[in-house]
Amino acid sequence: MIGDNFGIHRGGVRNTITNSEERSGQLLSDFLAQIEDYSPTIPDAVTSYYLNSSGFDTSDPRIIRLISIAVQKFIADVANDALQHCKTRSSNTSSGSHGSSKNQKGGSKDRKYNLTTEDLAPALNDYGITVRKAHYFV
Repeated sequence: MIGDNFGIHRGGVRNTITNSEERSGQLLSDFLAQIEDYSPTIPDAVTSYYLNSSGFDTSDPRIIRLISIAVQKFIADVANDALQHCKTRSSNTSSGSHGSSKNQKGGSKDRKYNLTTEDLAPALNDYGITVRKAHYFV
């Protein structure tokens, strides 16, 4: 029919939006309940201090906990990227060396890595943070 908006029926759209809003509201309340029991690596007092020193003031501890979790995720991502840079750098240097197979037999399973500025700088650069060594270290 011509009078039915070219076959587009909008009757169920409003109910779908309401149901999805209710569902997302339920998911959000479940998430907020879960973070109340979770203790992040970065204590809430430290996060609160830095938020207050930057001018952000909140009385809701869930917001502080949420920011602590986000910061923890960011630090974990940067550390993981730095580890990948370190592994790539060490595999490039070990493939160039002509060491005996006895030294390379241990494999990378027992290998320990050190976090250095050489590995951290490119990892942070991927996130838009530039790190430079102080002039007295160059």
